Amino acid sequence: MDENKTLEILSTVPLTEAQQARIKALGKHIHLTVSAGKSFADLPKEAWEKAEVLFADGKQLPAREQVPALKWIQISLAGVDRALKQSLAADPGIVLTSASGVMISQMGEYVLMALLMLGHKLPEAIALQKEHKWGNNASRSLQPLELRGSTVGIVGYGSIGREVARLLYPLGVNVLAAKRDLMKLEDSGYTPVGLGDPMGHYFKRLYPIEGLKGMLKDCDFVVLTLPLTPETKHLFSTEMFDAMKPGAYLVNVSRGDLIDENALAQAVRAGKVGGAVLDVFSSEPLPAESPLWSLPEVIITPHISGASTHLVDDVVDLFVENLKRYQENQPLYNVVDTGSGY
Repeated sequence: MDENKTLEILSTVPLTEAQQARIKALGKHIHLTVSAGKSFADLPKEAWEKAEVLFADGKQLPAREQVPALKWIQISLAGVDRALKQSLAADPGIVLTSASGVMISQMGEYVLMALLMLGHKLPEAIALQKEHKWGNNASRSLQPLELRGSTVGIVGYGSIGREVARLLYPLGVNVLAAKRDLMKLEDSGYTPVGLGDPMGHYFKRLYPIEGLKGMLKDCDFVVLTLPLTPETKHLFSTEMFDAMKPGAYLVNVSRGDLIDENALAQAVRAGKVGGAVLDVFSSEPLPAESPLWSLPEVIITPHISGASTHLVDDVVDLFVENLKRYQENQPLYNVVDTGSGY
């Protein structure tokens, strides 16, 4: 890239002075405009017209005519399903990259917490506490399903699924995984050093998504970490719940629309699914009338599995790395295939 030419970057992501300095440190030719918190109508026309790079959350993107010079959009979120609904993201002249891999540390910990809570019957113990009851023969009624020796099925073996597998491996868990492309064992996306499973070492067996039912029948726990696409919407409905091992537990940290929530409620009531920890929902906030609220076997959290006090710093780490690659005409991390939806 010609360093004598000004590289115009527009960020609608809030950035501290320190975070802006890290971006500007990549070269004197970089001109960064931060317009966080403003609507598109409030932004100066020239800020959009000059922007070659856009750093944004992707929930609301400008029209192509507003950004004639734009070549690359770095999304600050891992999921890009909302960005892909907008025409700008599908423009063949623009490269779209996601923040996949940035949140895997905290999301891996959340999943591990969820598995331990379910396996050790914490919802049942909390229910007893609310009633001020010790429980009759609690050592039997609350007998845990230990992670050691159990089988966990990870549906979607991307960056989050690989971090979950890494955390489970030393605990003696049999990890099964399902993914779309079985020929691609390695993860070429962005992964912080020391995290994840870049080389694909931590699963015992790999299944195609088409063979998911064959995996589910053996799983004590099922973890959903796959992206939302037209093909995966309501992938988990009555048919999949019937295919699960009776009484198995479910954890979803990906997208709410992967699950038919009414079918899940019915499966939990019938005992087909032993319980669930859900962090994402078809409609957020989860409507008060949802049947999931009243199920004691279900733990609901308000889309917090990716939350972190240093999240923006971590996203900036990725953006800076990709910006270096962009200037050197090297392949970027996490390029989105708009055809597949991730």
